Amino acid sequence: MSTTYDFGAGPVPAHRHKNPDGKLGGWVADTATVAPTALIGENAEVSGGAMVYGNAMVYGNAIVTGNAKVCDDARVSGGAMVSGFAQVYGNARVYGNAMVYGDAQVFETAQVSGGAMVSEFAQVYGTARVSRN
Repeated sequence: MSTTYDFGAGPVPAHRHKNPDGKLGGWVADTATVAPTALIGENAEVSGGAMVYGNAMVYGNAIVTGNAKVCDDARVSGGAMVSGFAQVYGNARVYGNAMVYGDAQVFETAQVSGGAMVSEFAQVYGTARVSRN
C-alpha cells in the first residue's frame, strides 16, 4: 500500500523518515533523498528532489524542497525554507522564518535567521550573520 502526503501542491508518494534514534520523523517525498544519519523533525518536510545527508538536521516547521541540499552538520529549523538549488552545509544554521533559495549557499559557521532572504547566487559563509528583514 502506497502512502501519500500533500506538501502543498496535491498529494504525492511520501513516507515518514526514521531518525537515527529510531523515532519517526517528518514527511519525505519519495523523490527526495534523506540519509539515515540525518534527523528530520516530526513537523519538518523534505520534498521534490531535495537531499539531506550527513549529520544534518531539519526540524521545527522547516521545509527543504526543490533540488536543495542540506548536509554535513548543517541545521535548518523553525519556519525556515531552503529551496531551488540552494545549499546549506558545514556547520551553517538557517532558522526562524529565513529563506535560502535560488542557487544561494550558506556554509562554514554562517547563520541566516529571522525573516532574512538569501537568493540568486549569494554566498553567506565564514562567521557571517544575516538576520531580520
